[in-house]
Amino acid sequence: MKPILLGLAIVLAATAGYTDWRSRRIPNWLTVTGLVLGIAVNGLIAGWPGVKASLLGAGLGLLVLLPFVLIRSLGAGDWKLAGALGSFIGPAVLADLLMGSIFVAGIMAFALVIYKRRLGETLRNIGHMLRSMARLHMPGPEVSLDNPQSLKVPYGVALALTTLLYGALNWKMWGVR
Repeated sequence: MKPILLGLAIVLAATAGYTDWRSRRIPNWLTVTGLVLGIAVNGLIAGWPGVKASLLGAGLGLLVLLPFVLIRSLGAGDWKLAGALGSFIGPAVLADLLMGSIFVAGIMAFALVIYKRRLGETLRNIGHMLRSMARLHMPGPEVSLDNPQSLKVPYGVALALTTLLYGALNWKMWGVR
């Protein structure tokens, strides 16, 4: 991966993370522009193989997270951010970022549950979700993003933090000074 691609992915992730933190939204102008720019820059740098890697990365992000959007446990802005990041960094690095962001989001969720003193309610909701999964049914509205009382972790922030951490750990490896 070229340092410019990682740098642009970091800028995109940091901007999206900031807007998600402030407003709990990631705007379309950011994700769509990021997607198009990622494909274009990859194409300029590596030609058709770059475009292919870019499209595979975007497709992976959109495909893997789509079920979570459909069951209303992830926002569409977060979903589109994963696709846009994939367009810069390709499928292999995106897979690493998605796995890492699950852990970061889990830590954020645990901290939020403790801070808001909602451990009992959270454990009950986990029970609802597990029972729904065992019965192959959708969970009730008490455990979806539609519930105004539910605690919500801004996944865009978790993905942004993971991207920043990945960039910090790998910056030297790509010879960027």
